[in-house]
Amino acid sequence: MSSDKVRVRIAPSPTGAMHLGLARTALYNWLFARQNQGVFILRIDDTDAVRNQPEMLEPILSGLRWLGLFWDEGPEKGGPYAPYYQSQRKDIYARAVSRLVESGAAYKDYATAEEVAAEREQARQEIRTFRYSRRWMAETQADCLRFEAEGRKPVVRLKMPLEGKLIIDDLIRGRVEFDLSLEQDHIIQRQDGSFLYHLTSAVDDAEMRITHIIRAEEHLSNTPRQVFILQALGYPLPKFAHLPYVAEPGTKNKLSKRKLKEYVKKADFAELMQRGERIARRLGLNTTPELFNPVVIDFYQKTGFLPEALINYLALLGWSYDDRTEFFSQKELIRAFSLSRVVRSAAGFDPQRLLAFQVHYIMELPVEKRVELVLPYLIKAGIISAPVEPAVMEMVTRIVSAAGDRIKLAGDILDYEYFFIADEQLTWDEKALSRWLGRKQQKEILRAARAVLAATASFAVADLKTVLEDFIARQQIKGMELSQVLRVAVTGRDYGFGINEVLSILGKERVIKRIDRVLSK
Repeated sequence: MSSDKVRVRIAPSPTGAMHLGLARTALYNWLFARQNQGVFILRIDDTDAVRNQPEMLEPILSGLRWLGLFWDEGPEKGGPYAPYYQSQRKDIYARAVSRLVESGAAYKDYATAEEVAAEREQARQEIRTFRYSRRWMAETQADCLRFEAEGRKPVVRLKMPLEGKLIIDDLIRGRVEFDLSLEQDHIIQRQDGSFLYHLTSAVDDAEMRITHIIRAEEHLSNTPRQVFILQALGYPLPKFAHLPYVAEPGTKNKLSKRKLKEYVKKADFAELMQRGERIARRLGLNTTPELFNPVVIDFYQKTGFLPEALINYLALLGWSYDDRTEFFSQKELIRAFSLSRVVRSAAGFDPQRLLAFQVHYIMELPVEKRVELVLPYLIKAGIISAPVEPAVMEMVTRIVSAAGDRIKLAGDILDYEYFFIADEQLTWDEKALSRWLGRKQQKEILRAARAVLAATASFAVADLKTVLEDFIARQQIKGMELSQVLRVAVTGRDYGFGINEVLSILGKERVIKRIDRVLSK
């Protein structure tokens, strides 16, 4: 395109939740625009009335905003080439179709679906590539009248070349060659007058002066027909860059929102999914798999991932700066990113690596910031109330500090509900209770520990450490055994952070009450 300023776009369809692959495509476009002082455009491909779900648009907009990928032109922003919803640009497409038909680059076709299917079946039987015969192509107005007299209704098809080659210099894949004899006469306008993707995308790219089309590799096969449309309409061509798709964990197959049953068989994916579901259930969120799973952005936004972590991970999902550098701020990514270092092969989604990025970023934050992140989850789950009282704030701060990287996502704070509930409402995991307090000897240890704790004046962590170490030595028991006996008694679970911290946060009165309750069972 003849433009001094770089202009790139993404054009999502509101047909489902925002996929990780779309987020990465948006990120690469955004980085390329920012690096070149260009324009990042959001265009909504909502021409498919059957598949469009208007309620799916907001999660896309919200996801982009959450990731910090703010658009310069598009919905909510406007711009010089508005409207940015394809459903509102029908007049533009109609004029383009008329020009294509008038120039001979497209034609009205009156074949029925059954007639085209019969030609396709004949080609299959003859073991040859199907290409429509153009038998019902209207070449004159008289042809149109004759076909319409038979009760036929037309579609509009591209009149693709029957031979020749198209060569493009893809910014990622290099020289790509297409055999035009294999191209179909694709429909660009249906019988009902609606327009199809090949036309709308090409026309909008031209009308909006897009200079670089950076998109997923599954669109590579669309390139010949879109180039044909642009050339037929007299538009200069943009530069193309086709990104490798995001692959399933451990394979080269494309990551899909519809294959969750397969993915959860893999331990890493299942762990991430279960962590998210645990948080979502406590918050009362919709956990319908199609809308809530690690393949879609909403999952990360709602469970408490940091957008910086996801951005950093997505940037490296198909691109690298060198073989050493892993962590990038947004500004560093803008400086370092280049299409020339995007790989051609599929980039596999690795849940464990993503979680490692999340832990890195959340642990870089001071405790006060981490507390700010977790408070909304406690409030939404009804565990604490807003405004947060100073005593509750202190408890949350102590929990976050003691838990450290056990709180990987902000929503993980909900695993520590036992600190906030009334002592008489504490419940015990039956397996944990049986394992650590199921034998007479274990209850005797707990009774003896209760007596020592009741006589302990200070419940400061350091003082508890001294008291319990002395108790272990006198009782000649293992530290692990005492820790677990006490942990199950006062939290109802057999996992968590250090027992000295747990006891200190609960305080003497609550610890004794909880021990007494479990001993009375």
